[in-house]
Amino acid sequence: MTQKKKKRKDQGSISSMALSSSPLSPTLLTTTQSSSSPSPPKLLFSHSPLTSFSFPTKPTTTHTIHFHTLSSTSASDKWRAKVPFFPAFFSKGKDAKTLKEELLDAIASLDRGADATPEDQQTVDQIARKLEAVNPTKEPLKSDLLNGKWELIYTTSKSILQTQRPKFLRSRVNYQAINADTLRAQNMESWPTFNQVTADLTPLNARKVAVKFDYFKIAGLIPVKAPGRARGELEITYLDEELRVSRGDKGNLFILKMVDPSYRVPV
Repeated sequence: MTQKKKKRKDQGSISSMALSSSPLSPTLLTTTQSSSSPSPPKLLFSHSPLTSFSFPTKPTTTHTIHFHTLSSTSASDKWRAKVPFFPAFFSKGKDAKTLKEELLDAIASLDRGADATPEDQQTVDQIARKLEAVNPTKEPLKSDLLNGKWELIYTTSKSILQTQRPKFLRSRVNYQAINADTLRAQNMESWPTFNQVTADLTPLNARKVAVKFDYFKIAGLIPVKAPGRARGELEITYLDEELRVSRGDKGNLFILKMVDPSYRVPV
């Protein structure tokens, strides 16, 4: 009787994780630098054309005076014509490489999100949104970059992080694998649980999928059919060769790094 309760408890935990919208534990698929901006160049002003002339003591002809006036106006017009260039230059956003470094620095000490305060979560989310705005892969479900095994390095999902458990009972590392060609996904936990779950994906658009879990594997060995309610959605909001950012339908944020692009999810 005790074993049956334990089995139901483990299954319920994995199922809730799956529905928590996090991309890397068996429930991950339940729903998916800093360099300061360069200081503006110092503008070296030369003397005004007017001040560079030595005016004679005697009045010059009207033509000469008009010549100086036109020269001053011409220089002024040239300066005004250049002014719009500088604001546009200074307001240019940071590139993806810089933002990725900022993001990795921000999450480095947060134990994948388990130690994150609300302020930490807000900071990470703000950087992630800036990175999402420069996403180089507009249609991730059509990209080979999506395929393979990813390691979860940050999430806001408490069920994935298992923060309700003592640390020694939490999964040390969580993985999520996706194969876009077969529309299959898999979430995996490491020691001490080794739980897994596989899922079918249904594209909703070029970057978002519906997730339907089919089988859990308790301790990686005991197969258990997933309940019909084990569903979610996952949106891939940033993707390159090294990093993936995803958001689940419960509002959770997932940040993953590529570890094995050749990995295949069991069909």
